[in-house]
Amino acid sequence: MEKNPRDVVIIGGGPSGYTAAIYLARAEHKPLVLAGEKKGGQLMYTTEVENFPGFEEGIMGPDLMLKMEEQAKKFGAEIRGVNVTKVELLGEIKKVYVGDEVIEAKSVIISTGAWSRMLGVGEEMLLGRGVSTCAVCDAAFFRNKKTVVVGGGDAAMEDALALSKFASEVLIVHRGDSFKASKIMQQRVFATANIKVLWNSEVVGVAGEQKLEGVMIKSAEDEAEVKCDGLFLAIGHLPQTSLFDGQLALNEKGFLLTTMTGIMADKWKVTEADYWLDGYPTMTSVEGVFGCGDVVDYRYRQAITAAGMGCQASLDVEKYLAKG
Repeated sequence: MEKNPRDVVIIGGGPSGYTAAIYLARAEHKPLVLAGEKKGGQLMYTTEVENFPGFEEGIMGPDLMLKMEEQAKKFGAEIRGVNVTKVELLGEIKKVYVGDEVIEAKSVIISTGAWSRMLGVGEEMLLGRGVSTCAVCDAAFFRNKKTVVVGGGDAAMEDALALSKFASEVLIVHRGDSFKASKIMQQRVFATANIKVLWNSEVVGVAGEQKLEGVMIKSAEDEAEVKCDGLFLAIGHLPQTSLFDGQLALNEKGFLLTTMTGIMADKWKVTEADYWLDGYPTMTSVEGVFGCGDVVDYRYRQAITAAGMGCQASLDVEKYLAKG
């Protein structure tokens, strides 16, 4: 165990964790980032990123994460690619475990992210090479190409509509005979000429080695390969919150609740005065523990919004430490 508690430990890397580290390091809080063995988040599986401000020619996802990491280190952040195995967050001093090692801290920022659900049919090997989990991010790369969207909720409808502005054809593959999406989203999809729907079907395989060349689609009648250039998965996200279950408030889907999201969800009794004047919008249900990025954000899930939330969390932590 370290002799003196640190000001702050950040659990998780990615745009939110690294941004928080940059701010806190510049404020001389010497943050420790436990970024995980797969540090960098989902952008490590992304090719070209064109919608992050400051990179007019675009930047590869892993390169963007490396730049953020190096910037945090430049100002004095310590970043370790290790997994946290246990936390004890109640009380004034928090305990974070990495195996047998115990790290004490006055505050903790959680930025563990949320991983997109996969089909498990080999598509993971082609992420960033025709397979995507974000149509808003990648639709422009599929101009005049054929694409497939898997899902039946609002996210799938949004993805299909985003792709329809660029792709020559969008095929929605859905296991059921009706969508779960809101009526207005369904109406927009059905009214879009280049969007087709394949009911009672599922993607059971992918074709291509260096890039996606097609998908295997199985229905009650047969199984056949459909040639396509893009496969977009819109079947939900898995917030990485199992480590905090039972210690921190989560919503029904497992995302981390903060003061801000608690107000939005009307789950906590927090007044507007608490929120705007004396409160900490990014604080979780435990004092001194803050959340940011996709582990909190179940709606936007963009690198830029995650980075913005990392900034918010860091400023809240600075205020919290100064008050203590």
